[in-house]
Amino acid sequence: MARLNDKMADAKKAKNDEFYTLYEDIQKEINAYLEYNPDVFRNKTVLLPCDDPEWSNFTRFFAQNFENFGLKKLISTSYAADSKPAGIPYQLTLFEMEGFGYDEAKTRSHGKIFTLTRRKNKSGKIDIDDLEWQYLEGDGDFRSDEVKALRDEADFIITNPPFSMFREFLFWIMEAKKQFLIIGNINCVLYKEVFPLIMDNEIWLGNGMGRWISGFIVPEAYELYGTEARIENGQRIVATNNCLWLTNIEHGRRHQPLHLMTMADNLKFSKHKSIREQGYPKYDNFDAIEVSYTDAIPKDYDGIMGVPITFLDKYNPDQFEIVGEFNHGKDGDFDLAAPTINGKSIYKRVAIRKKG
Repeated sequence: MARLNDKMADAKKAKNDEFYTLYEDIQKEINAYLEYNPDVFRNKTVLLPCDDPEWSNFTRFFAQNFENFGLKKLISTSYAADSKPAGIPYQLTLFEMEGFGYDEAKTRSHGKIFTLTRRKNKSGKIDIDDLEWQYLEGDGDFRSDEVKALRDEADFIITNPPFSMFREFLFWIMEAKKQFLIIGNINCVLYKEVFPLIMDNEIWLGNGMGRWISGFIVPEAYELYGTEARIENGQRIVATNNCLWLTNIEHGRRHQPLHLMTMADNLKFSKHKSIREQGYPKYDNFDAIEVSYTDAIPKDYDGIMGVPITFLDKYNPDQFEIVGEFNHGKDGDFDLAAPTINGKSIYKRVAIRKKG
């Protein structure tokens, strides 16, 4: 597992962003928002930037469900083949056939735009067969004025953004004040550009993280190894437990309370041996207790607690308040301290306090 997570870190350093989301993971995540609000996408425009339908399932999923979701318009943009990292092959898509506007030279230098709107057709059903496409003026970079205009037109922005440009992509969304659903590394929640937004409840985790995301499709250039890599239906897939969905779209899990024990009961009955034997030590450099496991949070403690960052997957803003983080102690006023216990550094934590 460590090797795979290292591989994704290497991809970030190399600006190699070719990790593509599985159809079933997109479906599973989107269903959570539909269960909370069946009309969440009704009469809305959805933009899928950085989508690259040569590989991506986002366009396929939303096009196939265009009528079911009641969409007003679907827009998907791709990145020019020559703008991709070296070693990533270009493949002719089902949309690009000789005689249907395909231009090999232009495909290498220009991005493409795929659109789907409500209109009559012979079958009477709007789906992926009705997608229309044409070349963009530029290479499809999300920072271009051309794609910014599409962003401003959209109600929702949904994609697996470039791994190496996560911070910039999130800012690109937030400056336009759009609703969004994107994938990122678990550690992104403690980025100094991201954490304040989570603390202020402007953004939050989606429905799934870690093993909930079952894997990513990778091109031929990627080495497959270990039990976390597989080939399914001819697709090369790697699995990782260090990714999450980040969003500002409401879903039901966000409002489910954690069912917790008192501190006294945890000290006696916790399934975690370290809690039973060592209790809740305080940090050397801040008046807060260390809680190493989310299910061991004492429901009757009124002070500040340092909890694992995976707590955010179960965070209910009606039950707890996020007051900061224990990270470097240098990111800003919200970064309260670099957590140490008895002189030993521990992994970064989220600082919380119970409400009420």
